[in-house]
Amino acid sequence: MSTTLTPVLTANWDQPDSFTIDAYGEYAAARKALGMDPDAVIQAVKDSGLRGRGGAGFPTGMKWGFIPQGDGKPHYLVVNADESEPGTCKDIPLMMANPHSLVEGIIITSYAIRANHAFIYVRGEVLHVIRRLHAAVREAYEKGYLGKDIFGSGFDLELVVHSGAGAYICGEETALLDSLEGFRGQPRLKPPFPAVAGLYASPTVVNNVESIASVPSIIGKGADWFAGMGTEKSKGFGIFSLSGHVTRPGQYEAPLGITLRELLDMAGGIREGHRIKFWTPGGSSTPIFTDEHLDVPLDFEAVGAKGSMLGTRALQIFDETTCVVRTVLRWTEFYAHESCGKCTPCREGTYWLKQVLKRLEAGQGTEEDLSTITDIADNILGRSFCALGDGATSPIHSSVKYFREEYLKHFEIGGCPFDPKKSTLWGEQ
Repeated sequence: MSTTLTPVLTANWDQPDSFTIDAYGEYAAARKALGMDPDAVIQAVKDSGLRGRGGAGFPTGMKWGFIPQGDGKPHYLVVNADESEPGTCKDIPLMMANPHSLVEGIIITSYAIRANHAFIYVRGEVLHVIRRLHAAVREAYEKGYLGKDIFGSGFDLELVVHSGAGAYICGEETALLDSLEGFRGQPRLKPPFPAVAGLYASPTVVNNVESIASVPSIIGKGADWFAGMGTEKSKGFGIFSLSGHVTRPGQYEAPLGITLRELLDMAGGIREGHRIKFWTPGGSSTPIFTDEHLDVPLDFEAVGAKGSMLGTRALQIFDETTCVVRTVLRWTEFYAHESCGKCTPCREGTYWLKQVLKRLEAGQGTEEDLSTITDIADNILGRSFCALGDGATSPIHSSVKYFREEYLKHFEIGGCPFDPKKSTLWGEQ
C-alpha cells in the first residue's frame, strides 16, 4: 500500500467485524470530549481546519460556533447521510464498515453544540446500511454511550436513525430538514439559516457523515495532528472515490492536495490499452476536467482556481471510448428527474436541456443548439432556488468548453461517432 494513503476512517474496513462496537473500541475520544468544556471542543475543531466533507467545504468548527447559546431553545444535530451525488461513494461504505466512528462523532458534536437530540437522515434505498446503523446505535445504547448521563458526565443524548424516501434534493440541508419534519423535501429560503431556525424552528447543525466521523480522531489525536495533513487552507484527509474506467476502482483515503495522477498510480491506472479523456473532481455537479488537469492538487482552492469544485471527491474517470455528449445527457436526465420543481429556472431549464441534448446526441441538432444549451444554462446558474440547478449547468458549460468539436461531429455525421458498447466492460470482451 502506498505511504501516501492515510487510513483513518478506512483503517479497519478490511476487518470482518469492523462494524461492531467490540472491534471499534470504547469511545475514548467521546469520553475525553465530555470531560472538556463544550467551547473547547468547538475550538479544537476550528484549530484542526476541518472543512465540510459534503461538498461545500465550509469550516466545520465555525458552523458549530454559529449556534446561539443560552437562547432557551432545544438544539439539534442532523447528520446528512443522504448521499446521492452521481459518482459519490464514501459515506455509504463508511457507515457500512465503520458506523461507530459516526456515532462517536455525533456524541462529541452534540455535546459541543449543547444538543440533546440528534438525527441521522439516511437514504431509504440503502436498507443494508440502515440496518447496520440501527445495530450500531443499539449497541451504543446498550453500552450506555447514548441515553442518560453518558459516561457519568450529566450529558443526555437521544439518537434517531431516519430513513428518507430517496430524493436527491434532500441532500440539500434545508430540504432535508423539511423532509425530516414530515413535509415534502423542498429547499427553504435563507435566511434564516439552520443555525438560527433549523429543525422545528430551533438552532440546528447539519453536517455530512464524513465530517462528523472525522471528529473523534481530531479530539483523540489532537487538532495539530489533523492540521498537519493536507494543504494550507484545505487541512486533513478525505476519502476519494474512484470509479469508471480505472483498473482498481474504490475508496482511497488520502490527504487533501493529492493529485489524480497519484491516485491513478495507486489504482493501477486507466484500464489497459486506454487513456483518460475526461473526469469529474467532485461528482457530476462539478465542471469536468480533462487529461491536462491530472496534476491539479485536489483541494478546495486549487480545483476552484482551475474552474471546477472539489465537491464530494467523486472522481469519475472516462477513457477515450466515451461519448461526452451521451455522458452529459445522462447526467442532465438525472437532474431533470430530481429537480423538486419549486423554482422555474431549474424546473423548466433542466427539462429543456434534456430535450436539446437528446437531439444533439442523436445527431439531429445544429451548431445553434450549442448556443441554446449554454444560454439555458446561463439562465439557470445563479438564478435557481438552491444549488441543484447550478450543479446541472456544470457539465453543460465545461463539456462545450473542452469538447465543442465532439458536439459538432454528431450532427456532421448525423449520429453519434462512438460505439456505446466500447465503453463498457463487456464491450471489451
